[in-house]
Amino acid sequence: MNTVSVVEMSTNLILGTEASSTASAARCVEEVKESLDETWLPRIYRKRILSQRTRSYHLAASSKETSIKVQHTLLGVELKVGRHRLSCPDLATARYLAVFARAGCQDVAVPYDITQTSRLADELESSWQRMLLLADHLTAERSAAFRSRVRAMLIRNARREIKDAGAGTAIPSFNQNTKQRRA
Repeated sequence: MNTVSVVEMSTNLILGTEASSTASAARCVEEVKESLDETWLPRIYRKRILSQRTRSYHLAASSKETSIKVQHTLLGVELKVGRHRLSCPDLATARYLAVFARAGCQDVAVPYDITQTSRLADELESSWQRMLLLADHLTAERSAAFRSRVRAMLIRNARREIKDAGAGTAIPSFNQNTKQRRA
């Protein structure tokens, strides 16, 4: 056996291992999504948030991991995404937006009805934590690189599905019918 064939065989073995590792990571991602079912973050976004009247909100989030903090200032509540500060009307909205900022979403829909925001923020935060816990549980016996690959794939899938669902309109539509008719 010459050295060229040995190099080719080892290259094929490495590439085959990498491809099987990627396929294995994809299987873990699908398993997490199936386990979460109705509590999968993009599904909550499509069914619970986009089904009601919303307004779009642009986040200064990036796809790479940045620090996300909810801060209380003298002027109110702010969401700090990396170096950017976003003013929020209340704590519930900041918590709501923080979940999407962690996922790296650029544009999201925010419920127009502020009484819904707190409940939805709870659901989204729970979904986010369940997703990460399930990923950690499924990859507990694997290497740190594999665990981080599965987490990154999960977050990338969630971000893509949320982006595909859309951010709604910039200004919600209102019923302008003000005529009163006699019965």
